[in-house]
Amino acid sequence: MKIKKLWGTQILDSRGFPTVQCNLLLDNDILIKSGVPSGASVGQQEALELRDGDDKKYFGKGVLQAIRNIDEKIAPIIVGFEPDFKIIDQKLLELDGTENKSNLGANAILAVSIAAVRAQAFCQKKELYKLIADEFGNNNIILPKVMFNILNGGVHADNKIPFQEFMIMPQKDNFSENLQMSVIVYQNLKRILKKEGYCTGVGDEGGFAPDIAANSSSVINRVLKFLQRAVDVSGFNLGNDVVFCLDVAASQFYNSEKKYYSLGDKKFSSDDIIEFYDSLVSDYPIFSIEDALDEQDWSGWQNLTEQLGKRIQLVGDDIFVTNTNLIKKGIEQKVANAVLIKPNQIGTVTETLAAIKLANDNNYKCVISHRSGETCDTFISDLVVGTGAGQLKAGAACRGERVAKYNRLLEIEESSYRRDSVL
Repeated sequence: MKIKKLWGTQILDSRGFPTVQCNLLLDNDILIKSGVPSGASVGQQEALELRDGDDKKYFGKGVLQAIRNIDEKIAPIIVGFEPDFKIIDQKLLELDGTENKSNLGANAILAVSIAAVRAQAFCQKKELYKLIADEFGNNNIILPKVMFNILNGGVHADNKIPFQEFMIMPQKDNFSENLQMSVIVYQNLKRILKKEGYCTGVGDEGGFAPDIAANSSSVINRVLKFLQRAVDVSGFNLGNDVVFCLDVAASQFYNSEKKYYSLGDKKFSSDDIIEFYDSLVSDYPIFSIEDALDEQDWSGWQNLTEQLGKRIQLVGDDIFVTNTNLIKKGIEQKVANAVLIKPNQIGTVTETLAAIKLANDNNYKCVISHRSGETCDTFISDLVVGTGAGQLKAGAACRGERVAKYNRLLEIEESSYRRDSVL
């Protein structure tokens, strides 16, 4: 089958702002779609998300130029070819010709790239995750452990909590049981917050966003105590059944001129905030901390990794932005021990797979991740299974765009059980 038609559509993401949908029509009139997400906490070196900049339309956030790039520039070089994502990705990179995708826009490029790999899977009569596994050379089809976001702060919530994400990671062997556990803890946290008089509205990623007041770093301990209570009330053993994960997003409260981190009314040097993390790891069963330091604080990251890298997972997001050149630099300088993988940070499925492979080859773990502005596209669910990455971030078990990812994993898990029972 060949690509008969390709065009873009402006749709809305989960924050109500425009994003790009790609529509790929095969010559048997089967329509394949993809939708790309958008981040709020954005690394400085991410590939460019092309926006229109017309303040009279969606506050300048329209993506009609990216749509035109799909329709007028990309479609002519794609239509008529069989869907092969590696070949199509190469054509897209050559057509764009820039390091940061600033010509076509990473949002336009990724939408086409995901549509292409999805179409290729359809043409080969394979599940998407199975095609990814075959292309990646992965023979270990496993469902991931998931970092379920249950409380939001930072730029993802309208409160004074400086850290961006407070997550739980259930530790059972199957995904459906871990999902159930996360829902139980999430709902119990809601009851606890309500009883304490806090609002239980949710942030961008579905975690609760209470305005918990406290001075400086003590608010972090207060939040973790709430999470601890929710796990205990749920009847799970904290540290065995459930562990904590944090996305600090430290770049959001770092003063790059004066070189300090501001938590409430207290200022921390790199060394001071590393000591603070050390104390948290000693007091709570924290498995993973993401973006513990600013993306430009490379010496601080080295000290952090030396001090905590053998005790917990240290995930680089803003510092790596799914870019193989930056991941190589991190490996060489012994920075972090895990990489957050966000396809829209780099722009193509091929480059995303290259980043995962580079991390794997150097014993860095990978966490496949959503963005705060999401669509109901479930590509990352197939990506985490297909690559065997083993870890996923997709938000709370709340809000349709987050739940869609979990429902896709349930489908994959259920179909694998069916297949195994037949075999």
